[in-house]
Amino acid sequence: MKTTKAKTTSTAKKSTATVKSTRTKKSPVTKNEPSEEEIRIKAQELYDQRMQSGEHGTASDDWHKAEKLLKGK
Repeated sequence: MKTTKAKTTSTAKKSTATVKSTRTKKSPVTKNEPSEEEIRIKAQELYDQRMQSGEHGTASDDWHKAEKLLKGK
């Protein structure tokens, strides 16, 4: 009976170690991906320009346009 517990415990330790190692991995951030803060600032600039010129649009339009401009697409 003790042998079974030891095997179960060692298996549990192995699976826990695997989970820990996958949680610490982070995907690299590429230079082409703007941060949410950068997009927010650019969208605000676009909104201000749109309001000054009297153009129609939405905040969502400004956000998507800011993303495209910052990503270079």
